[in-house]
Amino acid sequence: MDELKTLESLGFALPSPAYLAGALLFGIIGYAAYRYGKKASLGGFKWIGVALMLYPYAISETWQLYAVGAGLCVGLYAYRK
Repeated sequence: MDELKTLESLGFALPSPAYLAGALLFGIIGYAAYRYGKKASLGGFKWIGVALMLYPYAISETWQLYAVGAGLCVGLYAYRK
């Protein structure tokens, strides 16, 4: 437990369970979109899928994670044929 407090004093913090659940959810959706885009030769689906899988590494706030993920999912919906 002392190691956790030491890391927190250095500015490192563990993500909340809501953040982890969102990152997992959007990662799975991104993987499915990537696979579908690759199989159907749809570049838009493939790249939005890659973005869904990778953007949680660049965002640290939970509300931003869900906002960007929802926006990318809306992009998937709008891009469908």
